[in-house]
Amino acid sequence: MSKGFKLSVKKKADLSNFDPKDTGRFLSKDEVVQEVKELEQELQQLQERLVAGKERAVLFLFQGMDCSGKDGVIKKVFAGLHPQGISAHSFKAPTEEEARHDFLWRAHAAVPALGQIAVFNRSYYEEVLITRIHGKVQDEEAKRRFRHINHFEALLAESGVKVVKIFLHISKQFQLEKLISRIEDPSKNWKFDPNDLKERKSWKRYGEYYEELFEKCSKEAPWHVVPADNRWYRNYAVLKIAVDALRSLELKEPPANPELQQLLEEIKTEEGKHAAMRD
Repeated sequence: MSKGFKLSVKKKADLSNFDPKDTGRFLSKDEVVQEVKELEQELQQLQERLVAGKERAVLFLFQGMDCSGKDGVIKKVFAGLHPQGISAHSFKAPTEEEARHDFLWRAHAAVPALGQIAVFNRSYYEEVLITRIHGKVQDEEAKRRFRHINHFEALLAESGVKVVKIFLHISKQFQLEKLISRIEDPSKNWKFDPNDLKERKSWKRYGEYYEELFEKCSKEAPWHVVPADNRWYRNYAVLKIAVDALRSLELKEPPANPELQQLLEEIKTEEGKHAAMRD
């Protein structure tokens, strides 16, 4: 199923070919309820194997326009996992210290250790997106950064870290409705950022830059484009992608420890002696 969301590395990406309202073969949320429960249970089991084996790690990376639901999908899909085995990082404007380092520095510091899962809300890809929109990075510099990103993701792959990149695809009309709702509903006012309206004016350019990075940065870790106008389908699709990603690692149950088996026999023998003495 998740293969249907994965972009081909052989074809130029065109976001106009993807319908943000698409819900696949489903007509309503009710049709996925049972499968979602099964996938959530499987994801928990796969995380347990990942933690026990400590041989691989997984980095889930989310990008998308404002209001695409990055926070929401992260909360919904990964809520059932053991908190000691997962971390989440939100990449906003670099701090003064971060700005003094190379553009990948802060991301590399947040890469998961073997046995762990990390989730990025936005990522190092902002350094070839919003930086270009605001004129801080020119096209030639962006091309150099594409190469650095590819080398970085190759390093992660060789180090046992699987990178899963997901673009949450929404329509411009959907974004407008969300922004208006944040203004109209007092309980959601805190979510509204006036800068979102400014960034909205660059919608077309953002799309073009996304299509370029999909093409230039998919060799080591292909991108997934997930229709996100319907939240229930977005959550289902990301959950399916997450489970398929961990399945692909072919994680094994940890082997029995012979020393522990011997210790168990000694405990049983000792306990048997104490029981005989009490009798």
